[in-house]
Amino acid sequence: MSAVTPASNSNSRSSNPLTRRAFGAAVGATAATAAVGLPAAPAAAAPAESAAHEQLFRAARGRHSRRPNILFILGDDLGWADLSSYGSPDIHTPNLDRLGRQGVRFTDAYAGSATCSPTRFSLYTGRYPGRTKGGLAEPIADRSVGLEPTHPTLASLLRGAGYATALIGKWHCGYLPDYSPTKSGWDEFFGNFGGALEYYSKLGLGGEYDLYEGDAEYKDLRYYTRILTERASEYVQRDHDKPWLLNLNFTTPHWPWIAEGDTAESAEIVRKIKDGGLGGLFHADGGSVAKYKEMVEDLDRSVGEVLKALKRSGQEEDTLVFFASDNGGERFSYQWPLSGNKSSLQEGGIRVPAVLRWPARIDPHQVSGLPLFSPDWTATLLELGGARPDPAYPLDGVSLAGYLLRGEQPKERDLFWRVRGERALRRGEWKYYRGKGGADQLFNLAHDQREQANRAAAEPELLAELRAAWERTDAGLLPYPKAS
Repeated sequence: MSAVTPASNSNSRSSNPLTRRAFGAAVGATAATAAVGLPAAPAAAAPAESAAHEQLFRAARGRHSRRPNILFILGDDLGWADLSSYGSPDIHTPNLDRLGRQGVRFTDAYAGSATCSPTRFSLYTGRYPGRTKGGLAEPIADRSVGLEPTHPTLASLLRGAGYATALIGKWHCGYLPDYSPTKSGWDEFFGNFGGALEYYSKLGLGGEYDLYEGDAEYKDLRYYTRILTERASEYVQRDHDKPWLLNLNFTTPHWPWIAEGDTAESAEIVRKIKDGGLGGLFHADGGSVAKYKEMVEDLDRSVGEVLKALKRSGQEEDTLVFFASDNGGERFSYQWPLSGNKSSLQEGGIRVPAVLRWPARIDPHQVSGLPLFSPDWTATLLELGGARPDPAYPLDGVSLAGYLLRGEQPKERDLFWRVRGERALRRGEWKYYRGKGGADQLFNLAHDQREQANRAAAEPELLAELRAAWERTDAGLLPYPKAS
């Protein structure tokens, strides 16, 4: 299992352990590079292994701080390599790259599923999406299911431990009147209920208006990313009298492919929506690589604005900031060298960019190759926030607090995924995968991130072991409803 290493500005791969002197030199070199504003290295290069894991997160021991504020930011359908720090050759994301340099950049972070709403179920509950009826929808597209208000969530458990809680942006875990963030532990909600909306008109998949404050419609026809950025900046600058959790869920760069100022394109999409076709919002006849770049760079600027507001508030030191995507990218995303994209359990559908910063407790310039997924962040944030999981709803994620703060090596365990027609399980460097073609495949991700060298025939015992492990977990989940 990969360890955390100081970030390198070299694209070379190294399997040599870092000596204490080399460790310090690497940190110094990285800090110097960051100071002069050179771009971070792409993440396609594997992080070096460290022989002395106790050196990792090296200044955490002996530090103490109050329970952190938590700013958890999600991009929407952002591909693994869509940030310049993850290897994008064309998209420039200086704010997110800087955030990673100020803390930890994760190379092997995964979403809890391959589409929007099941990943959000896995994050909010800390459990596999298949534990709940609403999590079986991939994604939720009607009002029949959602996140049951009786199910404990990250927000409800932290609120019970004394946190203020808010969700700004995309919910996508059910619709009113039965489902809402304010019914599931968030004190405040401002955003959209559905999986997508047109950025200006706020019309959703069914042609409904979909911008709400709490459970009431809120009228604002400006560009949606600007509105969310303003709201989040206002929230973090408040005079809070208790620690807070803010889930900031952007819809960028999810379709439709509209950047700020594209009012003519917006009007055309609105016309198609009102004519009764879903194709308008899907925007199958629009978008481009250039437009996608524009949207991702706008997302980066927006995150930068929120981080500036956090700094102005004086809370930066004691705020844990996490950024990731909710699943892999779509048509215009840059995934190299991964195969697959959103909706698939190939690496490109579930591996996501992820960076974490907590100045009070975690040192900068670190890279982690630890395999982890969305439910792990639920468990981690609950522990850091002093909240306990509900024993009636045991978590499927594991807390990484010991790893992050004390350099403890996590036990090797399996990461499990299931979507209709596909299955996947990762154990260490090995991944078991069965796609819609029905054939079992086995890949060594340490040597083959692109999942092209199928080792199933060469490693039949390992294949059988991983398949059996997947099936044991699957047996404990809810079955998919039969297709009508």
